[in-house]
Amino acid sequence: MGKKGVLIVIALSIFSFAKAQTEEKMQNADTVHIKYLPDVTVVGRNSKSDYQQMPEVVGTNIYAGKKNALIVLDNVQGNVVTNTMRQVLAKVPGIHIWESDPSGIQIGIAARGLSPNRSWEFNVRQNGYDIAADPFGYPEAYYNPQLQAVQRIEVVRGQGSLQYGPQFGGLVNYILRNGSEINKPFELETQQTVGSNGLFNSYNAIGGKKGKVHYYSFFDHRNGDGWRENSKYYTNAGYGTVTYNFSSKFSLTAELMRSHIRSQQPGGLTDAQIKQDAQQSFRSRNWFDIKWTTPALIANYQINEKTRWNTKLFGTIGDRNSVGFLQPITTKDSINASTLTYNNRVVTLDQYRNYGLESRIITDYSIGKMKNTFSGGIRLYTGTTTRQADGKGTTGTGYDVTVSGNYPRDIEFNSKNAAAFAENIFRVTDKLLIIPGIRIEWLEGSSSGRNGYNGGGEEIILQNITRGRSFVLAGIGTEYHVTKATELYANISQAYRPIQFANLQAPPTTDVVDPNLKDAKGYNIDLGYRGKVKNFIQFDVSGFYLQYDNRVGTVSVSGTPSYRLITNVGNSTSKGFEGYLEFNPIRAFTKSNHTDLIIFGSYGYTDARYSGDQKDANTKGNKVENAPASIFRGGITGGYKGFLVTAQVSSVGETFSDANNTVAASANGNTGLIPSYTVTDLTATYKFSKGLNLKAGVNNLFDERYFTRRAGGYPGPGALPADGRTVFISVGAKF
Repeated sequence: MGKKGVLIVIALSIFSFAKAQTEEKMQNADTVHIKYLPDVTVVGRNSKSDYQQMPEVVGTNIYAGKKNALIVLDNVQGNVVTNTMRQVLAKVPGIHIWESDPSGIQIGIAARGLSPNRSWEFNVRQNGYDIAADPFGYPEAYYNPQLQAVQRIEVVRGQGSLQYGPQFGGLVNYILRNGSEINKPFELETQQTVGSNGLFNSYNAIGGKKGKVHYYSFFDHRNGDGWRENSKYYTNAGYGTVTYNFSSKFSLTAELMRSHIRSQQPGGLTDAQIKQDAQQSFRSRNWFDIKWTTPALIANYQINEKTRWNTKLFGTIGDRNSVGFLQPITTKDSINASTLTYNNRVVTLDQYRNYGLESRIITDYSIGKMKNTFSGGIRLYTGTTTRQADGKGTTGTGYDVTVSGNYPRDIEFNSKNAAAFAENIFRVTDKLLIIPGIRIEWLEGSSSGRNGYNGGGEEIILQNITRGRSFVLAGIGTEYHVTKATELYANISQAYRPIQFANLQAPPTTDVVDPNLKDAKGYNIDLGYRGKVKNFIQFDVSGFYLQYDNRVGTVSVSGTPSYRLITNVGNSTSKGFEGYLEFNPIRAFTKSNHTDLIIFGSYGYTDARYSGDQKDANTKGNKVENAPASIFRGGITGGYKGFLVTAQVSSVGETFSDANNTVAASANGNTGLIPSYTVTDLTATYKFSKGLNLKAGVNNLFDERYFTRRAGGYPGPGALPADGRTVFISVGAKF
């Protein structure tokens, strides 16, 4: 079925292309709300706002009718150096963020009652291609680009599943800087940052354009001691991109990102330990090491003024290594009296080798007087995950993945995917747009290898099982332009999330995984109103409904010892409100060009509950774990000429850590209520000139003590405190 889907979309693409060739020249795009932006990096480049709505069409992608947001990083008033997402995504309503990493190395975001665990409910991309460990079997984003190197972030909800694949959360796409605005042979950019707890960050980039060649490259280094004990880290990332313009219509881009991260994991704490001293740590021997390489080759061809084609050939070559003492935090990691050394640590090594191709075409065509846009594409993907786990590590304290003997678990997972999609904008009138879409997916997953040893020392061999399935996702969206700058939008779209093949094996932690996990399926609905009022009000208010069947969650199981069962806990329904409003009173009431005053607020309300036939009857009607009902972020930005200062408040309601809605914290900190919290941040920027700037800020101004997650396994177990008050100062220049 997947192969048929590919042929269908190719046929539709050829038909649309042929039709476009025979039509007259396209009329002025503005008269029918077409907004063609072939170079995605120019979107938002000349704006002073950090938050915008995506145009109807960018490149070969359709955004009309979809709930979306565009974050322009150059304009973000926040701590971009340490990837502080509560500041970067402050204006995107309803985003739930896990904050348990000292330098933003591991970004965990979600929305609408979904889990923020390494952003695995989103389709996470970089420059339009996959960067997660495996987008189907293991969609955790171990690698995220340094936000100083990012030009913008695209966030698409709901109907994004049709263009980008089966994830309930939608799309998060990091568009890296490529220096396409540079029009001279050589330019140098540097940004140097220091801060609390030994923070040092050095970002340096060069770029230029000469003849038909354009290039850009950066190197970023960051290191620090971390706010908590035993939380040292460093990151090194290098990136290079070269574009050759064969003609004004055809270009070929080669790019390569290489990232290496090593961080000490301080482990979890009990609730009592957090109250006593949230900075303390009882794990000094736990380490995490990530090496990530993402090569890509991208071709762009402007076939004619109505039709363009884009093809990406990409890879993800990743290594995730961990070593540590993984017992519950109530078990001390101390010198063994009989051996006079520490106990052996546990070593796990993962390798991800993924390769894919995506090819898309977009064209405008007419039916009578109706000007329409068709977008279609295909995707081919293959991925291999190799996991060696439960190795007997050393008794040392530093990063060392040497093991004694072999790995009890030595498993290989394989996934294959072929997909085709088609979407079309029917411009029924100058004001009314209808956007239907369809996606055909074919997936195949397989596993093989050793899953441990039995009591007699014999190998437990996994049965070689290959599981293939095909399915269709469909959806439809609409836009109605109430005025030239405001619009009503609505969409409904099916969604699908494959189970994680890597989690079909019980990890060596306090979590136990149900071997009979099923795939999840459901749909998203959005209904909203968005736009601008002149140049002083920007808004987007909407309601949503998310049906998530066969969802995976955690259930606390009593016994000796007690444990958390990861299983299909049943179906859930999330419904709520997402709203954003930005107001500039200076522009509204004066004609000043030198002074700015921006007041903004984003609010997300989510009622996410389990419904229907549950795995555990006690969870029926319960709230979904890791789904705070209320998330508010707001602030005020004031500025005069080159000076800007922003005060921002982030307030997140309480949430449960398990599907049983356990209130009382367990003795080991793995389960229990996650209390509400409010954090205030302060940031200031002064631009001496176009090429010289000074930035400074205080994160968590009032030194709030809080935590956003409880972990049953790595990097816990236990509750993981967020950082207290930290400061930074940064100087940047361009030459």
